[in-house]
Amino acid sequence: MNTIDAIYARRSVKQYDPAHRMSEAEIATLIDAAMQSPTSFNIQQWRFVVVTNPELRAQIRKVGYDQAQITDSSILIVLAADQMAWAKDPARYWAHAPKPVQDMLVPWMGVAYKDNTQLQRDEAMRSMGIAMQTIMIAAKAMGYDSCPMIGFEPDKVAQLVRLPSDHVLGALISVGKGIKPAWPKTAQLPRSEVLIRDRFPA
Repeated sequence: MNTIDAIYARRSVKQYDPAHRMSEAEIATLIDAAMQSPTSFNIQQWRFVVVTNPELRAQIRKVGYDQAQITDSSILIVLAADQMAWAKDPARYWAHAPKPVQDMLVPWMGVAYKDNTQLQRDEAMRSMGIAMQTIMIAAKAMGYDSCPMIGFEPDKVAQLVRLPSDHVLGALISVGKGIKPAWPKTAQLPRSEVLIRDRFPA
């Protein structure tokens, strides 16, 4: 399936075959694809918590408004981000770049992010959003369905997955073999409403 087809075919699927399991190779392929997502300064702050343990998934479902896809999909991905990734051995993010590029960009990470907690969180959220879409498109291209979820109690999910204190949660994503199609697409806004040329009207 080509990329454009995968974009149009991707839907938020709620019902999955609970007996289906993704292979470790398939999970690796999916996460490797997600890791191609761009991040500011290449800091790659996303973290992908792939939850397959049935007991843990049942616990997450209890604090996820009893959404069936949390336990019934092949895997559940808890998307998180390290807000302090910019400060953790930042030279490694540019290890293969020419030295002049390293000398310029590595120090700039600290200039940009130090003491700016709002930017740290904003970049974490942007990076997770890009990675989330990459995961769902890649899953569709692999023949799987997915569903992004924000309906859960963040503090309790954070406790369940032992989220480090300097990390932030993004969303949950179910991935697996759908057994019931998503609802037909509802009202799609016209392109004329969402496409703005150059600037918004005065």
